[in-house]
Amino acid sequence: MTSGRPGRRVAANPIPYWSQAGKTREVFEQAFRDFQQIGFTAVKADLPAGMSTGEYADWIAGFGLSPSIGLFSSALDETVEMADVLEQARRFGAEQAELGLDRTMLSSMSLPERLERPAVGAGFDQGRLDRAIENAGRVCAVLITEGVRPLHHSHVGGVFETEHEITSLLDDLGPDLIGFGPDTGHLRWAGIDPVALVRRYADRTGGIHLKDLYPDHLDGAGGGGTYREKASSGRLWAEPGRGVLDLGAVLDALPDDYDGDYMIEVDHPSVGSLHESHRISWEWARDHLAAVTVP
Repeated sequence: MTSGRPGRRVAANPIPYWSQAGKTREVFEQAFRDFQQIGFTAVKADLPAGMSTGEYADWIAGFGLSPSIGLFSSALDETVEMADVLEQARRFGAEQAELGLDRTMLSSMSLPERLERPAVGAGFDQGRLDRAIENAGRVCAVLITEGVRPLHHSHVGGVFETEHEITSLLDDLGPDLIGFGPDTGHLRWAGIDPVALVRRYADRTGGIHLKDLYPDHLDGAGGGGTYREKASSGRLWAEPGRGVLDLGAVLDALPDDYDGDYMIEVDHPSVGSLHESHRISWEWARDHLAAVTVP
């Protein structure tokens, strides 16, 4: 089986392919063909239902790709049955380890009130935050038992959306239980300085999603709108280097011994073609990450 162990590779996330068309084999294969043609050598590990890890590894290897750090997501609040979540985490962790991965992202997503009013910490409740931190710790313990290190992955729309919520999670659980796997775009959308936060948790950072943004929906600009409306507008997410983020400063904030992959992610491309969006992203990566990535 092809090893998915990270090593400062440039990986792609096929999310814009399947977010509209669904997670079908045909959709993934189109993404994989594009990635292979463009030059990517790693892809976010995302097994279709019913596919074994061996089948998945062989499948993507046929496109010259190896598995990169995946993502386990749950609301982690009072709406979930934690026994089910923990069993899902166990299975997920075992799959990731079988792919040769030694770490995974852990995220909270899809709280209705925060999808309705994104990036402002809508409906904050300290009791809910405390419960979610406790639940996240239980998930982390299961993932560690399966051989993968959990890294908190910031995401607008979840219970860990604001800087207070993210730092409370990381500080309360501590480095032995959870590391840091930031998403530069989601941090900035929520009004957080990604450079400062990456620097604060540099010694715990084991993976990163590099995402840029346009200014149209930041800091209250652009008026109201739901998560979906803003995220799909074509004026929120930007291909790296085309938005307002100083991604070079983010990279400089990483520790010298950073050993994770660099995942390029544009949830909704700002150009008309998915292939073109990823080609632009790859060219940015080639120019800015060539000195630190494995050929």
